Parts: sequence; structure tokens; C-alpha cells
Amino acid sequence: MMKLHLRLLFTSVAINLLLATGFAQIRTNTEITKYNVIWNSPGENYKSSMPLGNGDISLNAWVEPSGDLVFYIGKTDSWDDYGRLLKIGRVRVSLNPKPEVPLISFVQTQNISDATILVKFGKADNETEIKLWVDANNPVIQIEIRSSQPTEAIVTNELWRTEKLELPSIEVSDVMFDWKKENRQHGPTIVEPDSILSNLAGSIGWLHHNRKSVGPEMCAEIQGISDFERIDPLLHRTFGAIITAENAIVTDKKTLKTEYSVQHQISIFVLTKHPASPQQWLDSIGKLVLVTSKIPVNERFTSHKKWWEDFWNRSWINVTSNTPEDSVSVNDAFLVSRAYSLQRFINALGGRGAYPIKFNGSIFTVPFAGSPGDADYRRWGPGYWWQNTRLPYTGMCSSGDFDLMKPLFKMYGNDLLPLFRYRTQKFLDHPGAFIPECVYFWGDYFSETYGWEPFESRADKLQPSGWHKYEWVSGLELAFMMIEYYDYTQDTNFLQKTALPFAHEILTFFDQHYKTNEFGKLVMRPSQSAETWWDCTNPMPEIAGLRAVTKALLNLPNDLTSAEQRSFWQLLETKIPDLPTRIKNGTKMLAPADSFANKMNVENPELYAVFPFKLIMANQTGAELGQEALFHREEYGNSGWRNEDVVMAYLGLADSARNYLTGRVKNFDKNSRYPAFWGPNYDWTPDQCHGGVIIKTLQAMALQTDGDKIYLFPSWPADWDADFRLHAPGNTIVDAKIRDGKTTLLDVYPTGHQKKIQKSKIK
Repeated sequence: MMKLHLRLLFTSVAINLLLATGFAQIRTNTEITKYNVIWNSPGENYKSSMPLGNGDISLNAWVEPSGDLVFYIGKTDSWDDYGRLLKIGRVRVSLNPKPEVPLISFVQTQNISDATILVKFGKADNETEIKLWVDANNPVIQIEIRSSQPTEAIVTNELWRTEKLELPSIEVSDVMFDWKKENRQHGPTIVEPDSILSNLAGSIGWLHHNRKSVGPEMCAEIQGISDFERIDPLLHRTFGAIITAENAIVTDKKTLKTEYSVQHQISIFVLTKHPASPQQWLDSIGKLVLVTSKIPVNERFTSHKKWWEDFWNRSWINVTSNTPEDSVSVNDAFLVSRAYSLQRFINALGGRGAYPIKFNGSIFTVPFAGSPGDADYRRWGPGYWWQNTRLPYTGMCSSGDFDLMKPLFKMYGNDLLPLFRYRTQKFLDHPGAFIPECVYFWGDYFSETYGWEPFESRADKLQPSGWHKYEWVSGLELAFMMIEYYDYTQDTNFLQKTALPFAHEILTFFDQHYKTNEFGKLVMRPSQSAETWWDCTNPMPEIAGLRAVTKALLNLPNDLTSAEQRSFWQLLETKIPDLPTRIKNGTKMLAPADSFANKMNVENPELYAVFPFKLIMANQTGAELGQEALFHREEYGNSGWRNEDVVMAYLGLADSARNYLTGRVKNFDKNSRYPAFWGPNYDWTPDQCHGGVIIKTLQAMALQTDGDKIYLFPSWPADWDADFRLHAPGNTIVDAKIRDGKTTLLDVYPTGHQKKIQKSKIK
């Protein structure tokens, strides 16, 4: 059996050394600039793009050998009439006269501390500097150019959606996908052209307007929910951009040129409005330009920089090695630290918009090698798979990135809950809500998942596809995540208006859907265990989820819940079966279900009791059940959505977790120059599942919580040192470090929470 490495050496002496000053004044993240990405040569094309963004608007930017700056613009809510998440567009910025090529003394730096890209090139007497950033507080992209000699800046709108185009192939979650058809298409998917705006005084612009909607009405009719009232989420959705510049003229409808000067300011305003006519969109973006332009650029940048300073100071993990400088451990420690910081950066660049992070590329897709389309393409298409979508969010409480979690809670927990509740009653004739594994952002099943047979002719109203037919753990996971969010933030308004109503509907579904046996325990059949085992009784993911959610709810303060709620939770808790176990080679371990057959995929669902539900951890009784299940698992891997790395960390297997993690951070897309564009793996580049596991694994190695208990460095390898600031339940913030195996608690806020720090039960 693998040896447990559990090094929690915190003592009462460390507590006495706590600084008495205010926590926020003690330390800042001084290490973050170490992870800046610096290139000393330009890129040939989009494969050399660097990401930027403000949480809603994204850039994939690169500088070509000519000195031209080029970038794609993405957005979290730019859904077209087929529900595909489109890029806003592509822009090129050129200088006249052209710089001398090859570019001399070229340096391109992505400063993650303030989310800027700074490009410098040229001789000492003819140097050019370009600064690119997306305002953290306003929907505007800013380009600042300074040069030793006067130049013209030429800004070109490089649209590629210029005429109607029928896609030759579509992905599984595209609304017209039909697996029964030879070409997998129920009908054509037509990409509509963008509209170039004219008669704009001193500016250029374009928009995309959905004049039709293909998907919501069609899906609703086939899936039997046409009488559920809602606004069509696609029809009349309008998105686009307007480009302005100081002292500029319009040379044609796609080109803006500035006067000769040694400095240029170019602003690109980006907007989505739904529902809206093109004129309504134009009126709205005109007001946006007017209001934002009144704020001096330097003032906006000061506020922008402050947002990013606050972001980096609220949390960090910096890993170093305590071995000789030429050892493998030194490089691995740096790569892990950089990967953690860059992935958290990418989460912030694309995680504050109207919709949750897309696991298959976020809003940073480009036309990668082997893709059948342009930058709008992503493998698996526009839909949301819960088991993928969750992974970027699993580490956000520990890093204090609570603002990034709101789009996830809003879409699933607020906007779609009425539909989930309605569909449960109509399909299954009982109250509560189940959440399908696969949904479009408006909540309907994928066409591929539900099929094309008319609703009225179906005896079984659930989806026919066995891949997710009875996979209902998503509601339990989200409820658990919501309660954890409350535990960390103590946001009682969120608890009572979002988390508790959501959890009630999810638990009601399970209570109503399954009957009890002679022992009063639920018999969950038919069921499945993740996508892997299709013929199950009492699957581990759902059993562990029910246990974790009811336990978390019953641990809430009584003054925040009602007697009726607590009575329901207590009664349901008595009905939940024990965690499934099995005997293999004479050893007892966690099992995928009480009974399981028909293996179809490569997950290890027995480990759900460890992650995400944390019922089995190294510092708890029964940890050996999780360890044995891990050692005897049938599937192995540390890429994409596989999360054995996290499980190893929660089970105290420091060396195993480190080995999996270091392998993972070296596995970025070799078609991409950027070192944190993971993938494609199972999904697409940049793979946010892969990056989410990086964050959660390192956090679980550094700090774990169990109720009010906080364990420092519970799964930390002997050859690594570290310094961290992480968050814990109760609005707790912990600063700690480890040097040569010795742990020091630097600070805990609030100061009365030092007592939460515990010694490990296992040595």
C-alpha cells in the first residue's frame, strides 16, 4: 500500500507568533510577476495568441512578423441563431510607415498582475510600444501606441462571416445534430453574415443580429415543453463592436486611420443586447461610447489596475523546491506555480460574464489545427455538460473568487430552475427538480440526447440516450457547491434566496422519485453511475451527493432554517443508503454502486465520495476505503476531466498527487505557444476541465477543511516549499508557509479563527 505523506507540523508556538496588525495590511502577492509570459519573437498566426479579458470580453492577441497587432474578440453571451457561441470579430492594427523587419529587439510581455500585453520593438531612436488591455470595469478594449517617430495607426475590421455559409459538419450539442442520419445532421446549420455599419462619424463598427431562432422552439415542441412560457433566448439577440480613435478618419467601412502622431489611443466598445433590433443596439452602444469616453483613459486604467491588484492579493499559492537548483524538482515547482496562477488568470479573464465558463475553450478558441472550421468552432459544440462545467468552479471558494461563481449559480440555480421543476412534474408526475447532465444554456436537452421522435408518441418521456439517461448527480453537486459558497462567504441572502430553494427542489426530486425498501431506505433503480456504468442500483455519485447535501444543510445554523426544512432533511437522511462498497481481492473499498453492470465509459464514479463530496478524506475514519478504491481503479489518467489528482490530494497521497499534477501542467496543447492553453484532451483547447483540476489539486495539497477544521499542507511532498493565502469556511483567510517540512502559520483572519487549525490524525 502506498505510504501516506501527511505533514501538518503546526504547533501552538506558531499561533503565538501571529502578527497583531490588520490582516489585509500584512502581505501582498509579490511573486505574481514571476509568472508573466514573455516572448522574444513575434508569432506567425493565431497559434501564438495570448489571452486577455475582463471577465466578459476576451482577446486572443498576437503580433505578426510585420509588426501588425491582430486579435480575436470573444464574449460570453454572443450566441447566434443556432445557439452557437460566436466570436465578436477579428481586428488588425497596422502602423505606417511599416516598422523595419525583421523586428529589432522584440519583446512581448503578458503582465498578469494588471492584465495587459506590452509589446516593444525597434531601434533606440525609433522604438515602438503597444499596450493592450480590456477594461476590468467597462466593456471596452484599449490599445495605446507610443513611438519615437510619428506614425499612422490603421485599424481594420477583418470579418470572416461575410455571407451565408452552411456548415459541412456540426458537433454533438449543435441543435441540428441527429445521430441517426448518415451525415449526423437533421437539417442544415447556416451561419449568417455580420452586418458592417456605415455612416458612423469618425468610427467603424459591425454587428450580428439573430433574425431567426433555430433551436428553442423546435426543441421545446419535441421535448414536450412548448407550454412553458419564456422569452426566446436567441431571437433578436444582437452583438457587435464599435471602434473609435483619437484624431481618426474613416477610409472605408472597415478601416479607421489616425493622423500622424507619436501616440495613439484606440478604443473598441463591445456590446450584446437581447432582445434588440439593430437600431436599438446601435442606440445603446452609442450611449455606452458617450458615457465611457468621458472617463479619461488613465483614470480607467488606474481603476482597472486596482481590480487586478485586489484579485491577486486575495489568494495565491507559490511553490518552490528545497532541493539543489539543477534538480527536476525546481523546474516542476515553478511549472506548477505558473500553471496555477495562469489558469486562475484565465478563469478571471472569462468568468464574470452572463453565462458560465465553457469547458471546451472558454471564450479563447482559435482555429486550431485539425478543426473543421474557424475560430467559432469548438469540439462538442455549444452545450453545457455538468461534469465538465463544474471543474473550473471547484476551486473558486478556496481562492476567494466568489464573484466568478455567480454566472454558474445564476444560470442553473436561478434562471433554469423553473424549467427544471416544470419538466420534472410533466415527465415524471411528481414535484422536485432533476437537472439533465447535458443542456443548452436555455435549459433544453441536447437534440442529440433527446432525439427527434415526437413527444406525444413516447411512452418514456426521459431521454432515450443511455449516456445520461439517469445521470442526475448534477443537481446534488450544485446544491453542495451553493452551500459551500454560503459556508465560505456567510452570505445569508444567497443562502435563503438561492441555495435553500434550489436544494429543496433537488432533494424533493430524489425523495419523490424513488421508493423505499422494507428497511426504509431508498432503492435507486433504474439508475446509472456517471457515464460509465449504465445498469445500477444505488449509484455512488447520487448516494454520496445526498449524504453530503443533507449533512451540510443540517449543519446550518437553526436561525437560518425552519423547523419544517430541518424535519424534511432529517427524515430524508434516514432514507439514504450507506455508501456503496465492495470486496475485491479480499479488500473492502468504495464501489461504483451497490450493483453495477454494462460498463460504457472510463470514469471512476466510486471516488465521488472523496471528490467532489468530501465524505472520505485522509483525516477521517474510513479513509482506507477511498485509498483502496483509488489503488484498484480500472481507469487511469491525468488529463482533461480526469480528476484522480484531486482524489490523491484529499486522501493524503502527497507523492502521487505531485506526480500526477506535474505531469498535468506539462501537458499543454503543442499547437499553441501559450503555456496554459491545455488540450485538446477529451474536449477542446484551451481545456478548462484540465485547468480546473490543476487548481483544485494544488489547493487540496496545501489546505483542506472539514467543517470548522482546517488542515495545513495535508498532502505536501517533502521536496517542495510553499507560501499560500487561501480561504476557508466562515469568511476565514489563512496565510501559511512550509520550509523543509516545517509549517508556519503566518496569519488567520478573523483572528479568533486560529483555533480552527488542526493537527492531522494520520502521520
